[in-house]
Amino acid sequence: MADLGAPVRVSPLIKFGRWSFLAIGVAYGAYHQQRLAKREVGIREVEAQQKVIRDAKLAEEKKRQQAEEAKAITELSNPAKK
Repeated sequence: MADLGAPVRVSPLIKFGRWSFLAIGVAYGAYHQQRLAKREVGIREVEAQQKVIRDAKLAEEKKRQQAEEAKAITELSNPAKK
């Protein structure tokens, strides 16, 4: 293996800067996550309201299709006499 030599001593100012940016990044991430979570709650509430309406429309459509199918089956099982 190659000999890398002795490690270089890092300036305390650079260490402080690195740790500061790490702490700022964590704080910003927590703030941003909280903001996005609030937005998501609002979106989920709207979607829940729309789901009720959508489910009602789908149930009505399904009921109408079942009635049409029952009518078609009845017509096929009782052919018109000529």
